[in-house]
Amino acid sequence: MSNSFPSSTTTTAAAPPDWRADAAWHSSAVRVPRRPSVKSLLLACLLFLLTLCTCVVAGTHFSVAYAHNEAVSWDEFIRAFALVYRHPLALAAGLPFALTLLAILLAHELGHFFACRYHHIHSSYPFFIPFPTLIGTLGAFILIRSPIRTTRALFDVGASGPLVGVLVAVPALVYGIVHAKVVPGLGIPAENKIILGAPLILHLLAPVFHHGASAADLLLHPVGRAAWVGLFATSLNLLPAAQLDGGHILRSVSQRAHRFSSILLPLLLAFLGFRYWPGWYVWAALLLGIRFLRTLPIYNPEPLDSRRRAAAVLSLLIFLLSFMPAPFLE
Repeated sequence: MSNSFPSSTTTTAAAPPDWRADAAWHSSAVRVPRRPSVKSLLLACLLFLLTLCTCVVAGTHFSVAYAHNEAVSWDEFIRAFALVYRHPLALAAGLPFALTLLAILLAHELGHFFACRYHHIHSSYPFFIPFPTLIGTLGAFILIRSPIRTTRALFDVGASGPLVGVLVAVPALVYGIVHAKVVPGLGIPAENKIILGAPLILHLLAPVFHHGASAADLLLHPVGRAAWVGLFATSLNLLPAAQLDGGHILRSVSQRAHRFSSILLPLLLAFLGFRYWPGWYVWAALLLGIRFLRTLPIYNPEPLDSRRRAAAVLSLLIFLLSFMPAPFLE
């Protein structure tokens, strides 16, 4: 990411940059950024449509498993892709999952996008990543094309996505729980069977709508399964390290805590990979690699106000409610 903002020439090596005295930077900071190009918008729309297609296929195998009171399996996942050329109309069963998941991801990314617009930060439109995975996508992202120069802007950009996305995910999860089926033994591992873990919020809500039922025995409606994916993605983004959303939030609260967490968290994830889910090894390696990227300084380290501090606590609560040490078991 290139830095087009002129640096101040009034500071010395022993003192932090005086952002208030930097008239050139202030002029750039208050200038309303240009909207992304039409070409960028067309690319974003194309990727969205492609991701819709892959998510519909993924949603179909969740729908079939739900109809047959079964956990998802790799066999059913492969059959769903065969429907693309055999019975394409049958893929309509995957729309509830696909539309719900894309709504959650889009809300998340638009939260980031409009936070960038509010703070006059150049950013791209949300880009989705279509991929034939179990959930039909590798997520979505925006590209931030100018530095985030204030602590409060850093917090707003980091926290806006998870906070807005969860407003869509939680009602969808409640719907999925209300329409869930209680299938005893659903959470027992078996051959070719994929067991999906349960976040803390699912453990808390399951007894409310299904008295005496365990979260492990609930076969969620596809809409609820899309909410599960959305919450899982939210928990990954809220990992408090590097340049993830959680890293931005923690850095806006304490830069020292952010540096410490960015070192410790990959070690903790490696332990979780050994103990629960091998996928954590990938995330540990990713966070270690991100540490070598340049982190731009914050010109205005003004502390967060009370409203933002409350939102930081809420973000931590969302992370604890959605995080799963073992999201996938086979």
